[in-house]
Amino acid sequence: MLFQILTLFPEALEPYLGTSILGIAQAKGLAELRTADFRDFTRDRHRSVDDRPFGGGPGMVLRPDPIIDCVEWLEERHGTFHKILLTPDGTPFRQAHAERLLEKERILLLCGRYEGFDERIRSVMEWDDISMGDFVLAGGELPALAITEACVRLIPGVLGDEQSTEAESFRHGKGLDFPHYTRPRVFRGHAVPEVLFSGDHAAIETWRTRAALERTRERRPDLLKPKPAEPGAPGPAPSLPSER
Repeated sequence: MLFQILTLFPEALEPYLGTSILGIAQAKGLAELRTADFRDFTRDRHRSVDDRPFGGGPGMVLRPDPIIDCVEWLEERHGTFHKILLTPDGTPFRQAHAERLLEKERILLLCGRYEGFDERIRSVMEWDDISMGDFVLAGGELPALAITEACVRLIPGVLGDEQSTEAESFRHGKGLDFPHYTRPRVFRGHAVPEVLFSGDHAAIETWRTRAALERTRERRPDLLKPKPAEPGAPGPAPSLPSER
């Protein structure tokens, strides 16, 4: 998969894109992670990517021309991308969204800045508008990294153990993960549940299922409520058992 991030700050993203799981995925040839600075597609001597909003108001708005020119240049080189616009008014990102994005060969993520985008960026091209939650950041760079990592770690062969992603929180529409324990057996008076030392795999699995359900009921009961299917989503799941 090719992930292409459009940003005014590629130097802020590139160290993380080469680290840990993302770096491993690239070293294995399973993912290609690139950045492009759409300031390189400006045409004035000041390299302006923003301007004052028509109608007045505070802040500056990103111009459509350098962004659209950058996207078109990339698609001429690589082919059509599934284009993601990172914006507070987008659809909240969920694990199921990451799972569906794995079906795409090329993903482009546009990081905003300032007061937002000129609306014609949406009009000229088709975008998948995504939000990371009900809060506002200075730009889309952190959401772009979050979405990229959420997708890349699901690519078969990236993680050392393929079962790592199958049992974790939110996978395939399920609730929260069960509690995990390791050494020491007792820490500051808190002991590991005895069932985990029993060697009885059926009993351990039953305990984990119940513990996961209890944790979900306590912390995220909303995950246990039936939800309407999103467009393109699978059927309802059980609640629990310059380019660089």
